[in-house]
Amino acid sequence: MDIFKKMDAKQRYDEAIEAGCYPYFHQLNSGQDTVVQMEGRETIMIGSNNYLGLTSHPEVIKAGVEALEKYGSGCSGSRFLNGTLDKHVELENALAKFLNKEACVTFSTGFQSNLGIISAVAGINDYILCDKENHASIYDGCRLSYGKMVRYNHSDMADLERKLKEVPAEKGILIVTDGVFSMSGEICKLPEIVELAKKYGARVMVDDAHGLGVLGKCGRGTAEHFGLEDEVDIIMGTFSKSLASLGGYMASSKRVIEYVKHTSRPYIFSASITPASVACALASLKILEREPERVQNLRDISNYMRDGLKKLGVNIIESTTPIIPIYTYDDEKAFMACKLLLDRGVYVNPVITPATPPGMALLRTSYTATHTKEQMDKAMTAIKEVLDILEIK
Repeated sequence: MDIFKKMDAKQRYDEAIEAGCYPYFHQLNSGQDTVVQMEGRETIMIGSNNYLGLTSHPEVIKAGVEALEKYGSGCSGSRFLNGTLDKHVELENALAKFLNKEACVTFSTGFQSNLGIISAVAGINDYILCDKENHASIYDGCRLSYGKMVRYNHSDMADLERKLKEVPAEKGILIVTDGVFSMSGEICKLPEIVELAKKYGARVMVDDAHGLGVLGKCGRGTAEHFGLEDEVDIIMGTFSKSLASLGGYMASSKRVIEYVKHTSRPYIFSASITPASVACALASLKILEREPERVQNLRDISNYMRDGLKKLGVNIIESTTPIIPIYTYDDEKAFMACKLLLDRGVYVNPVITPATPPGMALLRTSYTATHTKEQMDKAMTAIKEVLDILEIK
């Protein structure tokens, strides 16, 4: 049978296109900001992960331009061989210091970071305990490793302990969890996870892609939020969100970092982060360190939006992060809500099955430290109007 035959069948995206509510691949005619030009229309952006509002910061842009002029457009090789710049090392040292870890290594993307870390750390004699709602990159990292992946029910500590008890005593254990779950905005139960890890001799890895710049007094993420920075063995994160660039990182002890640098296939066989991306991430980190008030600004604007939506009777998933999901329940209504909101100058993201359970489709909205209350008022009014049109309660 022709491997392409499955592509002849009508796909869900074909149906959405025919219905006039296809929600993906909208083109931006401007840079990422609180308000963007999307396909020629001024649009309030509440669907990005630009949490600290640094993608348009003059210092970040200047740093990228200067790196491009000094180092050129790319590194033409992997970090393992010819692709290590002094700028890569400077960024890694700065991140290690900021996160209170001995060492740090950077990867070309956030997705690749999880592939590279988990596949290197978990070997054939190891078990990976994975929250069922972890990011897709964690799942793919588990598949790439030789370790045995065991899923536990989302944030269910009793189920996690049951699964830990079943691991043979001679096996190594890595518990992997999102710090902030990207779809719901929930924060993981890190204190309980750390306690169970100690009890069963496991190591803990936190994917803090949505935690850095969001949680903790200084924006260091989930571990700082709970006062557990010394108890988390591996912190993974990405530059594509709060740090306004592209790439990812792993912060840990020096021996773990050196092991991963010399054994991780996704790391060894990938080209290194471009000079401009490295410089932009480093500049963003310096701004975060200098202006921790941005973290509080992000909380304030997120709480303003959260409180406003609840006052309007909008059914949201409760959280304390800048991710505020709004239920549409039905997949097609999620698509149509996105279209109607875009018509009103507001961009949000649809999340449908299989990313959510059947009948639990939602709109994922997310906020930026530089959003204004006026922008939020306009967005929440549009959301309420669209939900009423679609009879979503």
